[in-house]
Amino acid sequence: MAGQTLTTARPGGGAAGLLRPVAEQLLGGELPVRLRAWDGSEAGPEGGPTLVLRSRQALRRLLWHPGELGLAQAYVTGELDVDGDLTEGLRSLWRAIRERGLSGARLSPAGWAAAARASVALRIPGPRPPAPQSQAQITGRLHSRSRDRAVISHHYDVPAEFYQLILDPAMAYSCARWLSDDPAYTLADAQRDKLDGICRKLGLGPGSRLLDVGCGWGSLSVHAARSFSADVTGVTLAREQARFVQDRLTAEGVSGVTVRNQDYRDIGAGQYDAVASIEMGEHVGDREYPAFCAQLRDLLRSGGRLLIQQMSRGSVAPGGGRFIEAYIAPDMHMRPVGETVGLLEAAGLEVLSVDAMREDYTRTIRAWLATLEARSAEVSALLGEEGARVWRLYMAGSALAFDEGRMGVHQILAVRPS
Repeated sequence: MAGQTLTTARPGGGAAGLLRPVAEQLLGGELPVRLRAWDGSEAGPEGGPTLVLRSRQALRRLLWHPGELGLAQAYVTGELDVDGDLTEGLRSLWRAIRERGLSGARLSPAGWAAAARASVALRIPGPRPPAPQSQAQITGRLHSRSRDRAVISHHYDVPAEFYQLILDPAMAYSCARWLSDDPAYTLADAQRDKLDGICRKLGLGPGSRLLDVGCGWGSLSVHAARSFSADVTGVTLAREQARFVQDRLTAEGVSGVTVRNQDYRDIGAGQYDAVASIEMGEHVGDREYPAFCAQLRDLLRSGGRLLIQQMSRGSVAPGGGRFIEAYIAPDMHMRPVGETVGLLEAAGLEVLSVDAMREDYTRTIRAWLATLEARSAEVSALLGEEGARVWRLYMAGSALAFDEGRMGVHQILAVRPS
């Protein structure tokens, strides 16, 4: 597709008519979605998803940030939208790109000149648009304590009422375990069964000493203490989570749980019967993960068990992507499950089992997204319209990534040998 010359606009006119040939030449094939521009004009195939450009500012963002980040900025600000179900709209778009081999084209000098003329005609060129307020502004050395605290604060130090709106009553913000297709079997049931399964794998019982690293909103810590009579220490770097868990323990009359607001590197020594890390290791970092595994080993007594639940991703794209990095979890690093197993074994732990839960996460996120959509007015009141759009895009894209197998999730059970 290299060296193509931009074709003239097709009948239909308006902004959409000018944009269509530009988009098709840059994509290297037929436009996979219908375009509706700010002037009401439309172009492209009918019967599929419609990409709605509410402002030329959306295109200006793409000039400055081509690809995922520019699209995300335009979506969260409301300058760009998708008609209908967002997840299915994204699915249709990516399917068309894959099936048609729209891998991108390089324009000839004449093509670039034609694209420039169309851009000027639509009054797109202009200064770099300011980043949306919801975009993270993280500074400092990668995975320093101060930077990690800022990253965690960006994602978790929002009103706890928001998480209470979308999560189950146990406040489990991780993949559930769906053991039934009965319509009466709810997200709350699936999260309870996930927590039960973790406690059983760890062999918890009365008086068992459990360390919950990255305890979140307290779902596992509370469940282990209440249902298995374990003695639990929960650790979280998020101030809002620590405050919420402490208030929850008091309100629900739960004993046997101590919550600490601290960095995992500052936990210190311990001889725990069990250690759990539920979808927290993604924040640790690539270079830091071997030391993290060694620390977890040292925190276990001889014969103690470790359970890690992790989001898994191929080594080619171990991060969350430009949108995730900018809006949800900066500095995130995911690794293939086999790599994690190797790191645990290198740290002197014996891996007992690995359970795949990818399909469970698709169902979990869809349940969260359905609640988010149903309670959109309340979410917008808590986070603002821009924040609500960030979370809608995050959940829709995540559900699609797990559904299509671009991401997975696994529970890894290991033991410190005698």
